[in-house]
Amino acid sequence: MLEDLYTDLQNKSSPERAVFVSRFFKTGKGQYGEGDIFAGISNPDARAIAKKHAQLPLTDIEKLLQNPIHEYRFVALVLLTNRFTKSNTDQRESLVACYLRNLRFVNNWDLVDTSCHKIIGPYLLNKDRSLLYELVESSDLWTQRISIISTFHFISKGQFSDTLRLAAHLLPHPHDLIHKAVGWMLREVGKRDELVLEEFLGEHTRQMPRTALRYAIEKFPESKRKYYLAL
Repeated sequence: MLEDLYTDLQNKSSPERAVFVSRFFKTGKGQYGEGDIFAGISNPDARAIAKKHAQLPLTDIEKLLQNPIHEYRFVALVLLTNRFTKSNTDQRESLVACYLRNLRFVNNWDLVDTSCHKIIGPYLLNKDRSLLYELVESSDLWTQRISIISTFHFISKGQFSDTLRLAAHLLPHPHDLIHKAVGWMLREVGKRDELVLEEFLGEHTRQMPRTALRYAIEKFPESKRKYYLAL
C-alpha cells in the first residue's frame, strides 16, 4: 500500500543529508532546481524501497510521482521503469501514457536520466519517433533533456541518426545541462563508432559549446582531444 511506502521513505529520511543534496541539486532562487524539496534519502535506500513495493498499483505510482518531495518522485520513476522492463506490449502503453502525462514531475537531471532511456527509448525503438522531436521543441529544460537522453537506448542498439539530429538541433541551447546531455550522448555514439562521431564533429565542432565538446571527446586520445579543442 502507498501509506506503507510513505512510512518506509520517512524512516530513511535524513534532515542533514537533505541540506546537502538540496545544495547539490541547485534548489536556490534562480537555480535549475529552484523550490525542489528533499528528504535526504540515499539512492540505494530509495531503490531498495522501490524493490520492496514492486507490486504497487499504477494509480499509486502516479500519485507518488506527483509528490513534491524529490526522492519520492525518484522512487516512483524506479517503480515505473522496473515495471516497464517486465511488462508486455499492452501494459507498456499504459506505463508510457503515465510517464508522458506527468513529464512536469520529471524535473531534474537525475529523474530524467534514471527513467527516459528505459521507458521512452525502448517504447519508440520500432515505432515512429516524431515524439522526440515534439519534446525537443518544448520550452521546458527537462523535457528537452528527455528528448536527447531517450536516444541512449537507440545508441545501445547501434542506431545513431536520431541522436545526431537532436544533438545538432540542441547545439545553440543556452543551458549547461543540455550541453552535458548532448556531449554525453555523442560520447556514447563515439564509443560504438568513432568515425560517426568524428563525422559529426567535422561538421559541428566550431558551433559546439565547449562543455558539449569536452564531454563528446572524453574517450579520445589526448592528441586528438587537443586537436578538436583547438579548432
